[in-house]
Amino acid sequence: MPEICEHLQTDEDAAARTPDGCEECLQSGDSWVHLRRCVHCGHIGCCDSSKNKHATKHYHRSKHPVIQSFQPGEGWRWCYVDEVGVE
Repeated sequence: MPEICEHLQTDEDAAARTPDGCEECLQSGDSWVHLRRCVHCGHIGCCDSSKNKHATKHYHRSKHPVIQSFQPGEGWRWCYVDEVGVE
């Protein structure tokens, strides 16, 4: 079993700031494929399969390392710093 990095061991679980979708896409009227939630601040961004990749852009701006899937029925988390995920 792979080790879980220190970032994924956080108990941060910020509420979604824009539960209806990607914060930036909603503002611009754009669309997304899947959603990701920053566990530190609750930013909702679109995934890397979406053309705008707002979740990853949020990481590069904020340096908040951990996102969680914001898709119904999914709860996995991903650490940008260590490039490792956990279910």
